[in-house]
Amino acid sequence: MARVIVLLLDSFGIGASQDASPLDQGANTFAHIANACANGKADTETRQGKLHLPHLAALGLVHAAKASQPHCHIALAHPIPSEPSGLYGYAKETSLGKDTPSGHWEIAGVPVLTPWGYFPETIPCFPEALTQALIAQGHIPGILGNKHASGTDIIDELGLEHIQSGKPIIYTSADSVLQIAAHESYFGLDKLYALCKIARDLVDPYQIGRVIARPFAGEPGQFYRTIHRKDYATPPPEPTLLDKLCEQGGEVWAIGKTADIFAHQGITHEIKAGGNTDLFDKTLTAIAQAPENSLIFTNFVDFDMLYGHRRDIAGYATALEAFDAALPRLQAILRPDDLVIITADHGCDPTWTGTDHTREHIPALFFGPKVPAGSIDARESFADLGQTAASWLGLQPLKHGLSVIKHPPIN
Repeated sequence: MARVIVLLLDSFGIGASQDASPLDQGANTFAHIANACANGKADTETRQGKLHLPHLAALGLVHAAKASQPHCHIALAHPIPSEPSGLYGYAKETSLGKDTPSGHWEIAGVPVLTPWGYFPETIPCFPEALTQALIAQGHIPGILGNKHASGTDIIDELGLEHIQSGKPIIYTSADSVLQIAAHESYFGLDKLYALCKIARDLVDPYQIGRVIARPFAGEPGQFYRTIHRKDYATPPPEPTLLDKLCEQGGEVWAIGKTADIFAHQGITHEIKAGGNTDLFDKTLTAIAQAPENSLIFTNFVDFDMLYGHRRDIAGYATALEAFDAALPRLQAILRPDDLVIITADHGCDPTWTGTDHTREHIPALFFGPKVPAGSIDARESFADLGQTAASWLGLQPLKHGLSVIKHPPIN
C-alpha cells in the first residue's frame, strides 16, 4: 500500500500561461524572485545575495521553470544539476480562474470550467440586497468598506472606526471572494465566524467561491492580522481525489487551510497550523503517523498571504529558502512506497503590478524512493497531478487528467 504527500506552495508560479490576460503576460513568480535576489533587490539584514534552493533545484525546479519559459533567466547561488534526481515538469491550468479553489480542485481532479461570480470595482461593490440581508441576519449595525481593497490596508484605514461603531469591515478583491475583517477582542472571533457562515449562504446566488474570515488584533496604528483566518468555500462541483480515497477506505490528512478550500469534504483529519514553519513540522508529524493508503495534503499559505499579495520579494525569497532547507528532514522519513508532489495553485508574482494573483504555470515535481527521475515536459492540466496520485494509490481513474506514472508501486 502506498501514500501520497502533496506540498502545495500557495502562489508559487513558474511563468505566465499562454492564455493569461494581458495584465498577467510576463509574470513569473519564481524567476522574478530569483533575479531580484541576484540583483540585490531582496537583500535584508538576515538574507543577502542570490536565491539558495539546492534541494528544489536537485529535484528539477529550475528545469521545470525553463521548460515553462525557455527564455527566462534564473540565477541561483549554487550550481544547477544537469540531471535532476526527481521527476519534473510544469502544468497548465484549464480552469477559468486564477484563484485558490480552482487551482486546488483541478489538482485534485476537478477543473472549474464554469465562471465564478465577481464583485465590480465600484464603491459600493456589493449589491444592496446582499448588504441589507447580511446586516439584518447578522444583527450588525451596518458595514464598513464595501469595496475592493488590500486586506492589510483596509484594517489600517477602517480599524478604529470598526472598533468604535461595531460595524465589520467587508471587502473583496479580484478573486471570487467576500472577506470580512473584524477585531478579535472588540468584535469577537465567534461572532465573526457566525457572520461569515451567514454570508456564505447569502453569496451562493452570486456564484462567489469563498467567504473569508479575516480576524485582526492590536490597537490603532499597530493592527495585525492573526492566524485565525478561516475560509468558507463552496464545495467542489464533483467528487475529488480526496473523496475517492475516503470512499475506498483511505485517509486524507488536510494540513493548514486545505480543509477549508475543499469545504471539509473528503477529509478524515484536519490539522491547523500557524505559519510555514509550523505547517512543515505538522506535515512531518503526519508523515510519521499516517497509515498506508493515505493522502497528506499541506497548503503553505504564507507564500501567498504574507509575501505574494503584499509584494514582499525578500520575504518570499526567505520563505522559499527556509522551505528548501527543511526538505531533507522530510526526505529522511519517507517510506519505500511514498510519492511526494511539490506544486502550486496559481502565481502571485511579488514583482508585478497590483496585489492580485497572476495566472501562471505551476511546478510539477515528483519524488520518492521508487519514483523515477526525468522530464514529464508540459502537462495540459493541473488534473494530471491528481490522476498521478490516484494511480499511485491504486484508485480507479479520475474523470480528468492523465497520470505521469502509469502504475502504482509494486510492494
